[in-house]
Amino acid sequence: FGKNGIIEYNVLTGTEDAAIYVGMCDNVHVAHNEVFANVAGIEIENTRHAIVENNYAHNNTGGILVFITPGLPIKTTYDVIVRDNYVVDNNHENFGAPGSIVAGIPKGTGILIMAGDDVTLQNNVITGNNNAGIIITDHGNAPNLTLDPEVEPNSDRIAILDNLMYDNGADPSELVKALMLTKMTTRGPDIIRVGESKDSCILNREKYLSFGIDEFGTCAFTSTYGTKTYLLEKPVVMQAINAEERGKLTYYSVCTGCHAYNVRMVGPPTQEIQALYSDNPQGIVDYISNPTRKRADYPEMPPQNYLSMELRMAAAQFMLDAEQ
Repeated sequence: FGKNGIIEYNVLTGTEDAAIYVGMCDNVHVAHNEVFANVAGIEIENTRHAIVENNYAHNNTGGILVFITPGLPIKTTYDVIVRDNYVVDNNHENFGAPGSIVAGIPKGTGILIMAGDDVTLQNNVITGNNNAGIIITDHGNAPNLTLDPEVEPNSDRIAILDNLMYDNGADPSELVKALMLTKMTTRGPDIIRVGESKDSCILNREKYLSFGIDEFGTCAFTSTYGTKTYLLEKPVVMQAINAEERGKLTYYSVCTGCHAYNVRMVGPPTQEIQALYSDNPQGIVDYISNPTRKRADYPEMPPQNYLSMELRMAAAQFMLDAEQ
């Protein structure tokens, strides 16, 4: 539920989820960052009106991700520009938490678009990614997902403008290898689409080794540089909110980074937490203040005691009352 955010000039490494995570936000600019040796380098999730430019994503499992996670209150990702990035050698072993969405990212993935709409790729250098340079897919073909009936699951209106892609696909996954055999090669592609995609387009398709984009039209535009930013001209005005609203905003801005309502993410679904704690918000507060690892199939939760006791209680109560 953030708006008008800037993430710039960071060097981030060693994260078992996303080094740069933008979730459920509008009007965001991510630029001039270096991310390496993470599961996901840069992740744009359930977010609208974002530009990702001039970043160096290398040696991650997946370099740049644009997608929708089902089970979150914001149900869309659209209007995203990914341009002028170096997406290089993203071949790191996946060390994401078992069962989490990012644990399903195949190593060797440059850019992954899953269920995002109106995503434009321009002037990126995408090279040395051993599975594929660009993967475009939908929720039906993604591992570790429970479908959300309120989410349109396909990647529509994807635009691949001029990008420099070479030396991708040296060691593709078995699924990608099997698909590429239909092209009389076992090498992975620069671009692969698996699943539905409507009204998508590409420029100079002959430059790339590809699979599944025969239905893509020729893009009617060649550049995104007329759009310099999606940031708002004026800062977002802070509003006075009551305790219930504070709990809601804390839940959405903090808790939903790891907990979707009915889908496993880094942590268990909200529904499971509701069943465990029922009418006991104080039990949640006590646990998140000093957590210990209770389940081998989930990573240990970091303490949330940087939040005030009032915020912890408000978020716990909102989590127990949440219905979707």
